[in-house]
Amino acid sequence: MSYLYEYVEKYLPISWRRKRIRRPIIWSSPEYSPSADVLTVKSVDLCTEENGKDHHTKRYELMCRDEYSGKIPKLVVRRGQPFRLRLICDRPYDRSRDALSLIFTVADEEQPTHGHGTLVGIPVNQFPEQLGEAEEWGAAIETIRGDMLEILVKPSATAPVGQWKLDIDTKLLSDAFGRSYSLPQAFYVLFNPWCPDDLVYMEEKAHRHEYVMSDTTLIYRGSYNRLRPSVWKFGQFEKHILDCSLLLIAKIGKVSATHRGDPVRVCRAISAAVNSPDDDGALLGNWSGDFAGGTPPTKWVGSVEILQQFYKKQKPVKFAQCWVFAGVVSTIARAVGIPSRVVTNYSSAHDTQASLTVDYFVDKSGKIMEEMNADSIWNYHVWNEVWMQRPDLGISSDGDYGGWQAIDATPQETSDGMFRCGPASVLAVKLGEVLKPYDNNFLFAEVNADKVFWRYTGPHHPLKLLRKDALGIGLFISTKAVGHWEREDITASYKFAEKSAEERATMLKALKQANSYFSRYYLNEEFNEVYFNFELRDDIKIGEPFSVILLVKNRSSEKRHTVEGSLHVDTVLYTGKDRDSVKVETFSVTLQPGTEQSVRMVVEFQEYYRKLRDQAAFNISCMATVQDTEFEFYAQDDFRVRKPDIKISLLGKPVSQAPVEVEFTLENPLPIALRKGVFHVEGSGIGKPLLFKHPEIAPGEKVHNTFTMTPPYSGRLTLAAKFMSKELDDVDGFLAFIAHPRPEDIIMEAEDNAIVARTDVVD
Repeated sequence: MSYLYEYVEKYLPISWRRKRIRRPIIWSSPEYSPSADVLTVKSVDLCTEENGKDHHTKRYELMCRDEYSGKIPKLVVRRGQPFRLRLICDRPYDRSRDALSLIFTVADEEQPTHGHGTLVGIPVNQFPEQLGEAEEWGAAIETIRGDMLEILVKPSATAPVGQWKLDIDTKLLSDAFGRSYSLPQAFYVLFNPWCPDDLVYMEEKAHRHEYVMSDTTLIYRGSYNRLRPSVWKFGQFEKHILDCSLLLIAKIGKVSATHRGDPVRVCRAISAAVNSPDDDGALLGNWSGDFAGGTPPTKWVGSVEILQQFYKKQKPVKFAQCWVFAGVVSTIARAVGIPSRVVTNYSSAHDTQASLTVDYFVDKSGKIMEEMNADSIWNYHVWNEVWMQRPDLGISSDGDYGGWQAIDATPQETSDGMFRCGPASVLAVKLGEVLKPYDNNFLFAEVNADKVFWRYTGPHHPLKLLRKDALGIGLFISTKAVGHWEREDITASYKFAEKSAEERATMLKALKQANSYFSRYYLNEEFNEVYFNFELRDDIKIGEPFSVILLVKNRSSEKRHTVEGSLHVDTVLYTGKDRDSVKVETFSVTLQPGTEQSVRMVVEFQEYYRKLRDQAAFNISCMATVQDTEFEFYAQDDFRVRKPDIKISLLGKPVSQAPVEVEFTLENPLPIALRKGVFHVEGSGIGKPLLFKHPEIAPGEKVHNTFTMTPPYSGRLTLAAKFMSKELDDVDGFLAFIAHPRPEDIIMEAEDNAIVARTDVVD
């Protein structure tokens, strides 16, 4: 038998062999016909109930379809773990006479090949323990019951993720030819955090539930001195979400089928495919403040509508900013089985020059020179972490670089020619390994860069170093806590404690590796110790006036100093860009040795309201000169005014599949009326988003709305609401609650009287 014949015999389904191969001649001989006694597969039961439970995939919409929906269910399983198929045959399977083989092919591959792992042919072994090694595909007979043959199929723990076709070949052991049955629908293979042989394996059960199965999270926004959580619905199990995720990875991210089993490549592709500048990805970013022709970023409450819209039109959805990009990234990662979480970094540096410093240039009056400032500091920036091992990075002094890896879909800088970032090992970032792939230098600067302020007096004059702030970047790095609706601070995973010897040593190590003009100059510069500090009220509500208080301290124990300067209050985007001056006041104070004084500036609502941006962010700064010396000082800080919360409450006990009334309220905090207000409500058991319109809400008025929802299952559920009007937008609220099981859903009572019931919680 020729090599070609052997290859075809081993790896191609019988139906393909007849269609594609004209030789050997016996295949087309009119005298030949397969034995009538060859086992024939009549139909296949996908065992969606058992497989969904065992593979933690029962909540995917694809698995929940039934005959009433008019759509055939599709099987969704995870690699490295057996799933079950029931073959209904025309006669009982005979172990002594019959042979069975399975041929798997990647569904969207035009020419699948064995060498690229996109075509797999395996025999069905006789006993369940014969499924083979972790990195091999395997199949074995589990049960024979009359005409029903139950088999176990195990995809390799490194198998490409996506849709696979299956052909089942049957023949007699005494004959070379037989019959072939093709599964009518492709099935899905996902990454498997439950499998120790998968690179995305996550050991702790609670973490798997939080980072893979949970479909709702908190995303933190605001500013470092006023953290603001808002709810985000991932919806990774909803209609079209898995298909859209795979489309983005394969078509937009351009990951070949061969490499779709590598979580590093897949996550790097996701970070590129979710933005649109160079590949028409899922979302179009917009920081202009003009959102005509699309949805303002602050109006989105989840990923489902975004991804369903992209899947339908395959054009970038308008519009997004960093937290929207991050919410969609985690939806895609969780949909394909990669543990993921959303992370917020307060006072986040955007270092455009790879100097590991954020360089600001100011003129003699203390005004920021926007035209010269390529770097910026965002009030907050949101990215993602994905969980995987990183054997490609080697071993550090602190162990391997596996675990959480940072990826970022917000299009800030290009990486290898495309707008993408990561995966960057969080441990490598902490250790200052800025040369590690991918984009560790950019991530390091975001959380560790020092703010450096330069005085610019003209192109023919040297820059004067005014001030450095080594403590102002990378604050309160936050994510939702495991199993709780509260914040977990993960700053220590990205950086050593501020002012510690390890932190400064790591920064100097990274600066030396960066090898840029600004960092070299900065390393050799001496700084004076005189500084300013701002005092702000912790809770400044929108609609109220606020005060900016500047403390000026004289550290000299001998000399009196006179300080003259100016205070500036600007509204800015949360990215630190596009500032608009609200108020400027000059001051002059005389400080005795070892004393301090405060300078106060009051800003009224009427002064700031018309210039306020959508996220109510401000930047305050001070430029001052110490008379009779050459010392010039510059200091700045960020804050925001707090918007009201929508209060949501249940007017009854929530029970699975039983209606319950919900009330939500909002009070207008402004001294002016809110016109054409709209509430947007989403949540489990609601279906399409609900809209509630209010033509006018008077100053101080509290509005009430009610609706009825039905919890679709027992367990943890969430509701989220947004309010938008011309005068006040980006107002939100959420409610997390437990829906109780119906009496008929209660299976038993444990000895400690704890109720054991069916819920959405999957081990």
